[in-house]
Amino acid sequence: MTEVEPSSPHYRDDIVADAPRPISRRGRLLSWVAGIAVLALVVLGAVWLAQSSSNSGGNGRGPGGGGRRGGGQPTTVGTVKAVRADLPIQVEALGTVTPAATVTIRPQVSGTITQVLYREGQLVRKGETLAIIDPRPYQAALLQAQGALIRDRAQLANARVQLGRYQTLLGQDSIARQDVDTQAATAKQLEGTIAIDRGQVQQAQINLGFTRVVSPVTGRVGLRVVDIGNYIGAGDANGIAVVTTLQPIDVAFAVPQDQAPAIGKRIAQGAEIPAVALDRTRTQTLDQGRFSTLDNQVDTATGTIKGKARFANASGQLYPSQFVNVRLTVDTISQAVTIPPAAVRSGQDASFVWLLKPDKTVTQRTIKTGIASADKVQVVSGLNVGDIVITDGGDRLSEGAKVALPGDKPAAGAGGGRRRRNRG
Repeated sequence: MTEVEPSSPHYRDDIVADAPRPISRRGRLLSWVAGIAVLALVVLGAVWLAQSSSNSGGNGRGPGGGGRRGGGQPTTVGTVKAVRADLPIQVEALGTVTPAATVTIRPQVSGTITQVLYREGQLVRKGETLAIIDPRPYQAALLQAQGALIRDRAQLANARVQLGRYQTLLGQDSIARQDVDTQAATAKQLEGTIAIDRGQVQQAQINLGFTRVVSPVTGRVGLRVVDIGNYIGAGDANGIAVVTTLQPIDVAFAVPQDQAPAIGKRIAQGAEIPAVALDRTRTQTLDQGRFSTLDNQVDTATGTIKGKARFANASGQLYPSQFVNVRLTVDTISQAVTIPPAAVRSGQDASFVWLLKPDKTVTQRTIKTGIASADKVQVVSGLNVGDIVITDGGDRLSEGAKVALPGDKPAAGAGGGRRRRNRG
């Protein structure tokens, strides 16, 4: 082997030929760009594969699923037929139970109470005695008035006899006419005195009757106000008792002024408007009655008009000042075409329903609605009796979509496809 001297002219060229060449800055930049591009392609490919797998093996709600036109399973919906039914026109309002009469029984004469004949909360009848005031002073006054009447009647009889004698003497020209006229005036004066005495006797009898305090109405007595031995004056503010009429009883309420003409029209026709009193949850019927009357003016502050309904309250479920809900059946539309409220949907211009066709596809039908209740809606136009409309699942439908009913069997092809995919 021949050694090459360092001083030889070939020494530097051999070293340069065997050593690796350094990478430039431009080459490094290109390498980074290529690596990033490859990584982006890998990520995009993974995303595309994931989407493809979900669309091919998902729940069928892709471009052709969800009951839309194309492939996939039809949407299961609930249906109902349009039928004819009597639809009541009802008005509901919040009312307050008001007794037909509330009477504070005040005595008409003064005296000491000797008997109290009622219990607190007792039901009393009209004319029933509630308390007795000491009657002895008024019995004495009656005797005095009767005695004065008897005395004055005797004086009148004597004056009339004397007048007859004077008239006889005047016919014989034995007495002056002035004496006759004076005696006639005395008889007339005594007749007036007797009239006064009769009035005093009647007043004494009335006062004696007032010593028995009676109820002027039928109702329930409140809490006791006075006791035996108390002295009470005539017209005392607190009275002896308070009686409230509970049977019948009224309910006062307010209705919007827009509904007043319909109620007034029925009243003018002489029709009876049924009324129902419900509890605050509108689930329990407390009593049934009839509408009584409307007020004669509208409340400008609320835009309502007051009304009143009367109830027999035989079961006693209505109590004064109780809050109840009143439902008036103003009128009834006979044999109206009706559907459930769930079938009616709101569009941009009008209401519509999804109409089920014989081939189990749906089409949109515009309708015009009328009176609505809790479970029925009147269809004025757009539907006929027997038409089948969609009630449940209508929010997932489109024009011409295929639907399935709850009782339908699933398609065989769809089940086989599932089994094949499960085996795979």
